[in-house]
Amino acid sequence: MQQKLALIAIVVDDYDLAIAFYTQKMNFQLVEDTALTDTKRWVVVGPKGDGGCNLLLAKAATDEQAGRVGNQTGGRVFLFLHTDNLDRDYQYFTGNGISFVRPPTEEPFGKVAVFKDLYGNLWDLVEPKQQKPILQ
Repeated sequence: MQQKLALIAIVVDDYDLAIAFYTQKMNFQLVEDTALTDTKRWVVVGPKGDGGCNLLLAKAATDEQAGRVGNQTGGRVFLFLHTDNLDRDYQYFTGNGISFVRPPTEEPFGKVAVFKDLYGNLWDLVEPKQQKPILQ
């Protein structure tokens, strides 16, 4: 059996604001933006050059879903973004107004910093100590 994780859905309140944040502030690429109905789109973004798991930006359609925007994991780190150069990406992100709740630190597994996306979801930015190719 061969499987891979392809998409993670993240609940957003506005497609275009979410696209702008991930593509302009985090330098992700817009993989797909297809209108499904007058109010629903299939929007996928992901790290450039990654070829792995991407984010499906899912616009909240109910009050219950809207209540999850920015708090999909109850305040825990939600997503983990690996990089080959944490210092470079930390400078890029902070220069683009991304708020870090924990500055870079050295951990047994490598360097890590924690930031918030536009909704308040927490992300770990990680430069693994033992550099394995990010592209697999």
